Amino acid sequence: MARQYSMPYQFPPVCLLPPAADAGGRTSTFRDLANALKAWIVVHVNQGNAAPVTLSILQGQDVLGTGSTAAGVMPIWLTAATATSDTLAVQTPAASFTTSAALADKIVIFEITPEMCLNVTGGFHTIAIETSASNAANITEAELFMIGSYQGGSEPSSYV
Repeated sequence: MARQYSMPYQFPPVCLLPPAADAGGRTSTFRDLANALKAWIVVHVNQGNAAPVTLSILQGQDVLGTGSTAAGVMPIWLTAATATSDTLAVQTPAASFTTSAALADKIVIFEITPEMCLNVTGGFHTIAIETSASNAANITEAELFMIGSYQGGSEPSSYV
């Protein structure tokens, strides 16, 4: 029954990038997915300037980002203009996504299955998101949602 689900417990949101202007680009902290079955990074881009924004998913060996490199290919979805649609359109799978120049509020979702997108056998189990330099009128925000690999009294932390 759908009412047995609780987003705060089963998909607790984790802030990767608080809302901010993205003129110079920025990189989030690395978060641990060692105990995650699957994760999603949800990015809001309020594009007030025609300068595109590239969003890239990085993988690291720890929460300090040791050995940071691009993550592997993953599914991506886009809502190109939230003012007129809530439809998520499937995009070409990749480790990064570049917005169009269209002025609109956009949502981009990256779906991360750790053993498929990260080099887990090489010790890579943390992720971060990086935005490219664009324009001060472009505001970006990113949140991480995860499904833990086990259920218990409390979910494991992504900070360790």
